[in-house]
Amino acid sequence: MFETSSIPAELLADITSVSKSTLLKWEKSRKIIPVFNVVTNKKEYKISDLLHFEEIRSVFAQDPELKANITKSLRDFNSIELFAGAGGLAIGLERAGFKAIALNEFNKDACRTLRINRRHWNVIEGDVKNVDFTEFIDIDLLAGGFPCQAFSYAGNKLGFEDTRGTLFFEFARAIKEMQPKVFLGENVRGLLKHDNGRTLKIMKSIIYELGYTLIEPQVLKAIFYRVPQKRERLFLIGIRNDLVRFADFKWPDPHNKIMVLRDALKAGDLYPTDVPISKGQVYAKRKKEILDLVPQGGYWRDLPDDIQREYMQKSYFLGGGKTGIARRLAWDQPSLTLTCSPAQKQTERCHPEETRPLTVREYARIQTFPDDWEFSGSLTSQYKQIGNAVPVNLAYAVGQSLVSLLNMIDIGQSSI
Repeated sequence: MFETSSIPAELLADITSVSKSTLLKWEKSRKIIPVFNVVTNKKEYKISDLLHFEEIRSVFAQDPELKANITKSLRDFNSIELFAGAGGLAIGLERAGFKAIALNEFNKDACRTLRINRRHWNVIEGDVKNVDFTEFIDIDLLAGGFPCQAFSYAGNKLGFEDTRGTLFFEFARAIKEMQPKVFLGENVRGLLKHDNGRTLKIMKSIIYELGYTLIEPQVLKAIFYRVPQKRERLFLIGIRNDLVRFADFKWPDPHNKIMVLRDALKAGDLYPTDVPISKGQVYAKRKKEILDLVPQGGYWRDLPDDIQREYMQKSYFLGGGKTGIARRLAWDQPSLTLTCSPAQKQTERCHPEETRPLTVREYARIQTFPDDWEFSGSLTSQYKQIGNAVPVNLAYAVGQSLVSLLNMIDIGQSSI
């Protein structure tokens, strides 16, 4: 029934979105019962004892064959993508059955990345403000991860024109000019509470003003969708009002296995071979000496106290866990969320065995890019492109749900 019989504490915390201190409280109340793994010397929990958690049931207690069903598109659905970056979202949507008509991106290196990998893609390089979308009328899907920005408030209620100057305005302008059947917006989960929730509230009102029904925004955890990384993204899906009566959107079901770093870097379920050798950043001499002392899965608090003080300096006396500092990843856990640089002090992503930052291809695999996807630009630029991307497998899962939605809309329209 299960891919594994037990899971470590770190993974249970990730799946249920709680802290390790909450797990300890649950143990005291006997809500969960720990067992000791003599091989890893770590505390674990039997999955059979955790089925009272909905999140556990959604991942482990469903028939894998049911989850393996792939939704086939009834035709070639077309798409336009804004803020395309290095192509993580675009690859996932392509795999799901979408044909990219055009992709807009401002960054020159990211545009070169898109072009060298998909020579047939129409990559519109430049500021989105200068793109005329009226030539793409009635497109099937508009997608894009617009940055989260605050609005300038002239009053209590803002309309479409009042948000001019933000990148959300440009995304909304594309909706207005193209009138896509469906749109997909992707953002950080912080958008839910940004400016005390007012930013999202205004976005919702503008989407309504444009003639679209917004599915309640959902935060999806990448670890549920064959991504070996603790990344969370907020997705907004809107359906044109005249098509809502044909639509019954369903968010993607979690995969029946949680992928970990080993799945990304070694041959197995995700990739047929070990990760290819590639370039990567390096640590300075003293930094490497210090990180040599960090155990697998550990961070700065696992260092001797005198080394902690040396490495953390004034931060040593401040509160907070700062668990990303001097962090060495572990083979049997998903990676922490990738950032734009694996070597910076606040966001270190050290290889589980070798004392070095993750390489470019290791970064790409954790984001589930294919090994033949090339990245253009300097090493720093490549890390940034990968770190900012939507994980390919997460994009594919969402793309499958969008294909099902558009299939329903097509069938509904044809029956009139």
